[in-house]
Amino acid sequence: MSRTAGTLPDPSRWKALAFIALAQLMVVLDATIVNIALPSAQTDLGISEGNKQWVITAYALAFGGLLLFGGRIADLWGRKRTFVVGLLGFAAASALGGAATGEAMMFGSRALQGVFGALLAPAALSLLAVMFTDAKERAKAFGIYGAIAGGGGAVGLILGGFLTEYLNWRWTFFVNIPFAIIAAAGAYFVIREPSGSRNRSPLDIPGVVLSTLGLVALVYGFTRAESAGWSDSLTVGMFVAAVVLLAAFVATEARVKSPLLPLRVLMERNRGGVYLSLGLAIIAMFGLFLFLTYYLQVVQGYSPVKTGFAFMPMIVGMITGSTQIGARLMTRVPPRLLMGPGFLVAAVGMLLLTQLDINTSYTAVILPGQLLLGLGMGTAFMPAMSLATHGIEPRDAGVASAMVNTSQQVGGAIGTALLNTIAAGATTAYVADHAAGASDPKLLELQAMVAGFSSAIWWAVGILVAASAIAVALINTGRPGTGAGDGLTDGAEEEFRIPVVAH
Repeated sequence: MSRTAGTLPDPSRWKALAFIALAQLMVVLDATIVNIALPSAQTDLGISEGNKQWVITAYALAFGGLLLFGGRIADLWGRKRTFVVGLLGFAAASALGGAATGEAMMFGSRALQGVFGALLAPAALSLLAVMFTDAKERAKAFGIYGAIAGGGGAVGLILGGFLTEYLNWRWTFFVNIPFAIIAAAGAYFVIREPSGSRNRSPLDIPGVVLSTLGLVALVYGFTRAESAGWSDSLTVGMFVAAVVLLAAFVATEARVKSPLLPLRVLMERNRGGVYLSLGLAIIAMFGLFLFLTYYLQVVQGYSPVKTGFAFMPMIVGMITGSTQIGARLMTRVPPRLLMGPGFLVAAVGMLLLTQLDINTSYTAVILPGQLLLGLGMGTAFMPAMSLATHGIEPRDAGVASAMVNTSQQVGGAIGTALLNTIAAGATTAYVADHAAGASDPKLLELQAMVAGFSSAIWWAVGILVAASAIAVALINTGRPGTGAGDGLTDGAEEEFRIPVVAH
């Protein structure tokens, strides 16, 4: 991509990337760090067994339901301003969660974290899209962002283990405060948002209401299915409501003058391919996080800290795949040749993990499986994050970025519920088949649990293969810098390069 005089990129863009990456790390950490702290928090706050899921669900519903609205607010209000407000709000909600004295205060703080996360996440990704316009620089920036987006969840398990074991569960909330304050201060003083890239059209209120209610119904349906079963009347009702509301949302968006989610964002085949394949890959990965955490702690007897460190190969693989493979090859090969093979390599890593039994060797099976999974996911995530804003008009950058986060959030909810349900069914079947000849009930329980994990991981292998096929079939853009894959429309290119300060 050529540069002409007067259109040089913002000299502070790499400093800005550091603060954007820090904010993204905080949001992704929060998705897993609380999981390890949950048993301790439940005991301290007297949260009932039936209500404990709301510590996770309250965040997921608010975050998943409001992401499209957050992306549109970023386009309307300005990405930098939305980013800073999201960070400060997230810090305040985290302080509230850490100081919680009962379950109502805890659930409320988690919902507030979700609200501000829904402002923060799309603003972060769309800021990258408008600040990095050179193909090679864009590849490096999205390589770093992709590594954090993919590996941050595993880092959360390590940090959550440390904080819970050596301090107490409240620090899994308080740790967000310095992250948020540093990122907000840095963003305020360093980020320079290009002028003229806002979308000042009136807000589509019917679209906001329908999309929020539809996504909340969808996420809650999958969350409830995990605990109450797929045939539960409320579960079925939620899925029916989600279909009706989201269909009404699509019909509304096709007719209104200033839609919340312009259908042009979804209908471009490369973006559609990214949203679909990335959502599927997240289904597989989030399910595995859950199974491996339980396997290592319950079956192998690992401590929270040791469990966190056991995820290190995945983090190393993710960072290597994203920054050393994806970022280096992204400007040389078409994205589908990174995403397709990347998801397949991840599927091979997942395939190794189907061999789990109660005496599985960590170094022979779990370590190489995680390493391959991380390498494949990191390689695929990086071009996927970049392609999320492929050919996008500046006014749609926020909502296009929000769609990536939405596919990840919905994928995470589906992955946890779907794969957990499959595992539970396989565990029950194993007990029924082997109960008669079992002499040790405890051993049978562990064997059944591992058999359930193994069955669900087989499904995850298939889901990753499907993600690979979709990426290869739908994504047809050329490599960045050849005209089709640089992530910007022709009209957007000059607009994004005007180095004007926007406070």
